[in-house]
Amino acid sequence: MEAFITSTLLVTMAEIGDKTQLLSFVLAARLRRPWAIIAGIFVATIINHGLAGSFGVWLSTLVPAHWLPWIIGAIFIAFGIWTLVPDKLDDEDTPKDTHMGAFVTTTIAFFLAEMGDKTQLATVALGARYEEAIVAVIFGTTFGMMLANVPAVLIGQKLADRLPLNIIRKVAATLFVLTGIATIIWG
Repeated sequence: MEAFITSTLLVTMAEIGDKTQLLSFVLAARLRRPWAIIAGIFVATIINHGLAGSFGVWLSTLVPAHWLPWIIGAIFIAFGIWTLVPDKLDDEDTPKDTHMGAFVTTTIAFFLAEMGDKTQLATVALGARYEEAIVAVIFGTTFGMMLANVPAVLIGQKLADRLPLNIIRKVAATLFVLTGIATIIWG
């Protein structure tokens, strides 16, 4: 349960203001098919984070066990610092062709936007940290993505204007840093 709760909390907080959340706003505004968009986000995230978490477990087998807490802790602390930098949505991240349908467009756009993103890399680190609970990590990070992105799709830009993104970003950064420190101390 710890792996699920930690994964959910970290990814939910990190996703606020992230480029994939901004992509959710764009998709909702352009495609206007909220349930197809939500389904596409779910499918893209479960596949992406399944691969990322599995990669984290594999990496943990390559690194000596006594180094893992230090490496993973440092990664979480770095994510904490990275979280303080606001994301922006690049033009190449927005879908160009909506002829494939909202679901397929969302699945492809979201999967690609998540590549190399901090939430994907956090999933790699969480997979390495909780290798014995990888399924809980994948479901936790996916649930965290859904918690952050479903409201973005359903409520759209009105929600973004009302959220105190700076405060949320600082809370997320603090959670990453504290998780990193706890991993180093109790790893």
